Amino acid sequence: MALSRTRPAGTEPTPAPGSSASRSAYREEHRRWEEETLAPALKRSPEREEEFRTLGGIPVGRLYTPLNSPVDPEQLGYPGQFPYTRGVHPTMYRGRVWSMRMFSGFGTPEDTNRRFRYLLAHGESGLSIAFDDPTLYGIDADDPEAAGEVGKCGVNVSSLPDMQRLLEGIPLDRVTTSMTINGPANIVWGMYLLTAKRHRVAPEALGGTTQNDILKEYIAQKEFLYPPPAALRLVIDTIVYGSEHLPKWNPVSVSGYHIREAGSTAAQELAFTLADGMTYVEETVKRGVPVDDFAPRLSFFFNSHNDFFEEIAKFRAARRLWAETMRDRFHAKKPRSMWLRFHTQTAGCSCTAQQPELNIVRTTIQALAGVLGGTQSLHTNSYDEALQLPTEDAVRIALRTQQILASESGVAEAVDPFGGSYYVEWLTERMCEEARKYFDRIDAMGGVVAGIERGFFQREIQEASFRYQREVESASRKVVGVNAYTVDAPITVPRLKISEAARTRQSRLLRKLRADRDPARHARALEALRRAARDERANTMPAVLAALEARATLGEIVHAFQDVFGSYRERSMY
Repeated sequence: MALSRTRPAGTEPTPAPGSSASRSAYREEHRRWEEETLAPALKRSPEREEEFRTLGGIPVGRLYTPLNSPVDPEQLGYPGQFPYTRGVHPTMYRGRVWSMRMFSGFGTPEDTNRRFRYLLAHGESGLSIAFDDPTLYGIDADDPEAAGEVGKCGVNVSSLPDMQRLLEGIPLDRVTTSMTINGPANIVWGMYLLTAKRHRVAPEALGGTTQNDILKEYIAQKEFLYPPPAALRLVIDTIVYGSEHLPKWNPVSVSGYHIREAGSTAAQELAFTLADGMTYVEETVKRGVPVDDFAPRLSFFFNSHNDFFEEIAKFRAARRLWAETMRDRFHAKKPRSMWLRFHTQTAGCSCTAQQPELNIVRTTIQALAGVLGGTQSLHTNSYDEALQLPTEDAVRIALRTQQILASESGVAEAVDPFGGSYYVEWLTERMCEEARKYFDRIDAMGGVVAGIERGFFQREIQEASFRYQREVESASRKVVGVNAYTVDAPITVPRLKISEAARTRQSRLLRKLRADRDPARHARALEALRRAARDERANTMPAVLAALEARATLGEIVHAFQDVFGSYRERSMY
């Protein structure tokens, strides 16, 4: 799978714009500045004795000028035009501000439904569902393995009736929904589709996103259920099914967020995420689906960390690289097939338990980078992120942070305001180059799945994470409140606790569901699902929907797939 070679030959950046005479004159002017202005200033007041690098380790020079950071108008382009470095929409936020989509979920479906209504009442413009660990691992609430985890880090959904209670009273034809679910994404998506059917909302009216990026699970988050080839097949089933029946739904949100949370650098997040996306495109095309039939509905999900300029450059580089790849490698014709549309979440891993109120400042900076990088939607973490699931007060402050940026800061007035900045354009190109190097390495080992099986991605992230942690522990990288400007004071944050009552209630409802369903219909539906899984030519989504309608639970459907595919255990990477 060729991931690189997307830049046509002869388009390498030139030393500086204009004629050789103008470049020579600028070099002479720069030399005089260094001798007459800079040198005396350094003699009076030397620079700090430290290495100047981005958070990802890229060396940063003192000054960026046309000599080392030319702005190529052809490569830079305009907003809404190839290569979309400056944004996928010509007017960006002057037409409509980004969607404010707060990630929410805890306890029972009823608990989270109340939080959804609270957020919508306070100005949220889209739902984003967080599921608990049992749901993410395809385990029913009454399974012994779920003990102590039901509803603790997200909402529990074990059956179709659970999803129906979760979305009770939500206008699914007017509110778009993002679901952070991967291993059992096809099943949970099926629950959503059947809930919409119950509400008489047609599939073509549904808008939203299933994260459904299983490759990054093997790379970073580790919530996988089946061996990689089988899991990849199920993702492609959803892409094909969505292209046929749900024209407004994004069947995959290719996610770099969890890669970054696992400890990667910005360049690694960029490269590994786009490589995953290319794999999904390649596999779907192999199914016989024309690229322009599904590529416009692919979306992306990135992390926004503390290094303000590096994050902006990463987002701009992502758009350029994806557009070039879709045009030059996959021969897409529709402009929307070349768009990289993305959701941004501020960096949970950057939040500190020490002086947690400072996380409001970190989140604001990270959110601002996402907006200036051209995000389509945004989640801002709550200041108590390092301690617990957010309280209502904390999540309201996080939402208000976005609303202040949109309404008071002026950042939504101009399109790509950093476009043409010598530093930002240099850093954008540097991010592209770092990503292309990774593409070459991934090519050489046979593609993403081969890289996963060899532990390549996992080792790269582990090494980056180790380097960062070593810098923090040695205080060579300052983290305010942790190794610099510390205080000896108790943490006084209101606590949100999820009791075991959620598991008790969910288990009781599962017992009732199993007692009330038609056992023969249930058994036939699961056997039909196994047959579809064995037939490599079949799309498994219709069989998943039939099993859910027969009241099969999440865990039962996962076990049926595992009967055919087996389960997966990652080998040690240490």
